[in-house]
Amino acid sequence: MRTLYSLCGKAGESYSPHVWKVIMALHHKQLDFAIEPVDFSTIKGIEGGAFNSVPVLRDGDRVLGDSFDICEYLEEAYPDAPRLFEGDGGRRMARFFETYCLTMLHPPLSVIVAMDMYNVMSESDQAYFRAKREERFGVSLETLAERGDSEREVLTERLVPLRKTLEDQPWICGDKPLFPDYIVFGTLQWCWVVGARDLLDKDDPVQRWFSRCQDLFGAAARDGLAA
Repeated sequence: MRTLYSLCGKAGESYSPHVWKVIMALHHKQLDFAIEPVDFSTIKGIEGGAFNSVPVLRDGDRVLGDSFDICEYLEEAYPDAPRLFEGDGGRRMARFFETYCLTMLHPPLSVIVAMDMYNVMSESDQAYFRAKREERFGVSLETLAERGDSEREVLTERLVPLRKTLEDQPWICGDKPLFPDYIVFGTLQWCWVVGARDLLDKDDPVQRWFSRCQDLFGAAARDGLAA
């Protein structure tokens, strides 16, 4: 059984966008795994203290961090399982979507869901998260949350390329989901899990695509669970 270390909330929900990329990739590759929940204070104890962030995957004797590196490993280690990439071009496309999410979607979402994230965390994680976020933004979490409406407008604009793409095809890569879908899905699933479930109109092509992603491997993703 593979072990995937994940930040989890009080109810056991996985809320890291990067962990969700790996969760979806493992399901796609039809590989069994178990979630090992951690919080901010215990990340440094994962696998003997070799990692500072999640996800971390143990697969037999192999232990890897970084979501993209993990998924590249899964593709190479399990070549007979369904493919995550379609050749080198697919890998490069995935890198583009990784950059798109990190630079265009994560910044507004980090503001929009700041209080939602705080509310699902354990008490010890709340103290850590508040200190780090307030240091980063220079305001209280409560003040940061007041910027949410303006950041929603930014998000809407930054989703336009994705929205236009999904008007004409069911998945980012065409007629079937591949790793670029899971990269973007992880970003929006992070928000869904912590309670921000009204970011998109129900008729938005991105929302319809997101719902299809949630239904790919069973309904557990709708509750923020891995299995």
